[in-house]
Amino acid sequence: MRPILTNRRAAFSLIPFTFVPTAVARKRQPSGDPQRPGPKPAAGGKSSPTAAAAQGCSLGVRRVPGDNAWELVHPPCAEERADDLAEVEQMLDAGEAEIAREELRWLLEGCRDLLAAHRLLGEIALEEGDAKLARAHFGYAFQLGVDALAQAGDPGPLLYQRPANQGFFQAGKGLAWSFQQLGQPDKAREIAERLLALDPADALNFRTMLASIDSTPRQPPGG
Repeated sequence: MRPILTNRRAAFSLIPFTFVPTAVARKRQPSGDPQRPGPKPAAGGKSSPTAAAAQGCSLGVRRVPGDNAWELVHPPCAEERADDLAEVEQMLDAGEAEIAREELRWLLEGCRDLLAAHRLLGEIALEEGDAKLARAHFGYAFQLGVDALAQAGDPGPLLYQRPANQGFFQAGKGLAWSFQQLGQPDKAREIAERLLALDPADALNFRTMLASIDSTPRQPPGG
């Protein structure tokens, strides 16, 4: 049984060392540069967002009211695209990865800090077995959160239980898993330890990932 990601793929907590790409392989299509999404096809009557619409769409962080914890604040352009992201989730449920990928690229044209879109592109690459591409997409999403925290002075804790934080943690786990698959366990460890420090409750089983890293024999240089 293959792991499931995000809400319908709740076994995101299991992917670091047991993930196996879907048995019914989705047709792979060149995804291009994850930081430079291509234009959305004109089909469907939607027009591409203007460059002006993408201005000021940056991720932030705030203290949770009445609590000592913190949460990410997603830009207004992300909130405006919530329904579109829900449609993408439905496309992925239906196995329409290529259409979902184009939709995500289009959404990113008007909201470059749409963390969920970068994460979903990483999940598509992960399910297709492309660890390098998954690393690029997950890395972009993860870095958005890292930068937002750095600008706020690296506050904490940042709890996974807060819905606004979950995509960041999921992207971090996907990134760590990708590094592990690519033979870079030290980078995987760095990410897992950072996210554990932000939320020791460990909803995504980072301690299990760290144990897997420790139990995996290191290859000698040049091996």
